[in-house]
Amino acid sequence: MAKTPNNDAKNDIAKQVDQLQNSMCELSDRIHSHPELALKEYEAVKWLTSELQEHGFTVEIGVGGLETAFRAAYEGASQKPVACLVVEYDALPELGHACGHNVSGVASVAAAIALSKVMSKYQLQGSIVVVGTPAEEYYAGKVTLIEAGVFEDVDFAMMVHMYDRNEASPVFLALDALTFTFKGKPAHAAGAPHEGINALNAVRLTFAGIDALRQHVREEVRIHGIVTEGGDAANIVPEKASANVYVRARERRYLDEVKEKVKNCARGAAIATGAELEIGSFEQSNDNLITNPVLIELFRKSWKNFVSEIHETGPTVGSTDMGNVSHVVPSIHPMVAMAPKGTVLHTREFADAARSEKAYEALSIASKTMGMTVVDVLTNSAVVDELRLDTDR
Repeated sequence: MAKTPNNDAKNDIAKQVDQLQNSMCELSDRIHSHPELALKEYEAVKWLTSELQEHGFTVEIGVGGLETAFRAAYEGASQKPVACLVVEYDALPELGHACGHNVSGVASVAAAIALSKVMSKYQLQGSIVVVGTPAEEYYAGKVTLIEAGVFEDVDFAMMVHMYDRNEASPVFLALDALTFTFKGKPAHAAGAPHEGINALNAVRLTFAGIDALRQHVREEVRIHGIVTEGGDAANIVPEKASANVYVRARERRYLDEVKEKVKNCARGAAIATGAELEIGSFEQSNDNLITNPVLIELFRKSWKNFVSEIHETGPTVGSTDMGNVSHVVPSIHPMVAMAPKGTVLHTREFADAARSEKAYEALSIASKTMGMTVVDVLTNSAVVDELRLDTDR
């Protein structure tokens, strides 16, 4: 590692993470073996917060009105600046930890614990806050925590995500989650079909309209959904049918434009069939991710000590409520290689990779790099101001 004024503290971060490695890998495996869905992550929260309390963090569970959210704090030589390490720990239905939250969440906890030891030893200015954020896969728990003021005193925030390669500034799209519910009129499907209004036809026409719309939107736009209700019996004209649709775009402004066009597909379907339409949402919206350039450059410099290949950016990954955090706090959300190249997120193969030797290596690299990045900020009083000045709002 190159000689810098904070070199000793950064070297000590690596040593602390190495000492924690066995217990952190065991914790990651335990969470992997007990996958919990959005807002039901009770065991994961218990295990993660117990680890933080054991190392001197003050813990509050149930912050922001969410039972499985938590906030843990450790104060160094001063209260400010406040570095926030974000923790995710929810799993996917059927697939378990196919996004690797068991690894990435524990990496944030390991980095925080290592930082607490180093801050005490070197009398570093500032505080460490660990925010446990439930329901990233569904519901967008961070949005609720932002609205509740959980991030108000934070100066900068970071977390990592697991991936099949190292990516510094991934593209995460803004997202809205629309529900279309059509109400028609039941009738005997064979004896008197002309007396009915087919709500399922309205859903089908909505998807047909969306398929046509895809030709006339920007390349990065993603529109996809499922039919959630389609009728009760094949011999009854469906009285009620509904669909959930995700709409995504790189920027919020353009997303709002596309979203209105998608709604018009449903409105047109309602007119065509005679069905009544109700439009709602089935989860909270995500904003696009803004990667802070100053913070990611510090992260990249430390990252290079452990990996040989770092991509600046790549294809669209998806959406995340960490994007919402990045609009209120200077943030980074790099992707750390955990799985063989070509392994796709949200698959059983990725879930298997989240409990492997490669996962343990990724946990160590992520923890060390996050910890070192925080040290870089806390040992340079001008950097926090730089973070805010260089954040593109």
